[in-house]
Amino acid sequence: MKKAQGNTVIRNGSLFDGTGSPPVPDACLHIKEGRVAYAGPAAQAPAPAPDAAVIDARGGTILPGLIEAHYHATYFNVAELADLDIKYPVEYVTLLAAANAKLALECGYTSARSCGSLHNIDVWLKKAIENDLHPGPRMASAGREICGSGGLMDWNPDYLKLGMEGLILLVNGPVESRAAVRKLAKDGVEWVKTYPSGDAASPHADHHSTCMTREELDAAVAEAHNFRLKVTGHCRSTAGIKNALLAGFDAIEHATFIDDETLDLLLQRNVPVVPALYFEKASIERGKEFGMPQRVIDGHKETLEGGVESARRILKAGGRLGMGGDYGFAWTPHGDYAKELTFFVKDVGFSATDTLRCATKTGAEILGREKELGTLEPGKLADVLVVDGDPLRDISILEDRSRFIAVLQGGIVKAGRRA
Repeated sequence: MKKAQGNTVIRNGSLFDGTGSPPVPDACLHIKEGRVAYAGPAAQAPAPAPDAAVIDARGGTILPGLIEAHYHATYFNVAELADLDIKYPVEYVTLLAAANAKLALECGYTSARSCGSLHNIDVWLKKAIENDLHPGPRMASAGREICGSGGLMDWNPDYLKLGMEGLILLVNGPVESRAAVRKLAKDGVEWVKTYPSGDAASPHADHHSTCMTREELDAAVAEAHNFRLKVTGHCRSTAGIKNALLAGFDAIEHATFIDDETLDLLLQRNVPVVPALYFEKASIERGKEFGMPQRVIDGHKETLEGGVESARRILKAGGRLGMGGDYGFAWTPHGDYAKELTFFVKDVGFSATDTLRCATKTGAEILGREKELGTLEPGKLADVLVVDGDPLRDISILEDRSRFIAVLQGGIVKAGRRA
């Protein structure tokens, strides 16, 4: 991805740099050749270059670009699970994914971690973005997901004679688990998404069930790490979370029903979690509009309650949380990503400061790019969001794209009023 040439100064705003330092009320940010050169009080800033471009924050806030840590670019208006694999042909899904990536960038998300993709679209979408063929977040790619046969993602009954090859690699036993990872490695993914547990949406593998054996998970992790890939998984049940951690997962999605023993294990291994909770709330509030059975809605009520409590416990214990969610469903459309942040402040009880750090600094750590992204410090890539207003006082302003003065990647304005 290209970086800006020359110099840019962003001034007349408060600075939230994502490091944990207090906000700087009268700050400026200097960008040189696409990287942060200075971030701090305006009174202590070096003189700007005579030819520097100037962005006026208009008394708003300068903060790191947001990071969507649980991204499904290929999901689009999904109303039932079958929509994920058979609703559209791969050619159309590719175009939808490109549109979703552009929208994510316009929403202030300058980076994203794929958490599963139809076919191998995200790998090539990432290449298109990196080569400046199409706008979108910097991506960490995933591909098809791995699930045990009969598990959450194996929902088509055999009599329909419909495969799941575009979305899922179904496995039986550790040998097939290794083979699935090898296919993904050949496809060029960075992350391997698995299903240690089920979900309320499944008619047969609910949120207290396991969908893969410990042996299957061990094999997947060993093979992925052999290829220097990272592994994450859909973990709601206590057993699913524990099995994933013992297998050596690099991240956990949801961690809904974490108990004391599993929390201790999570902290010992310093594994980050992406709770992805707003999807549960939206499912409860809007599921009936889209024909969601009451049984499933009741299940989402249980997973929401458990997920909120788990997120609170993990943060309080000093664990690491990223921000992201299952957007691309009919009741959680693409573009609503920042509702996750609002939910964590208003419903879960996180401070806006903690929530934004999860959505920036920790997000970069999950991507494995904390040396380049996630905070506004000298030497890092100038991925920046300039907002008209103060999200530390009202985080919901991040839901309103009209408040974005500028969204920058590598110092180049890609979206916002200045685009």
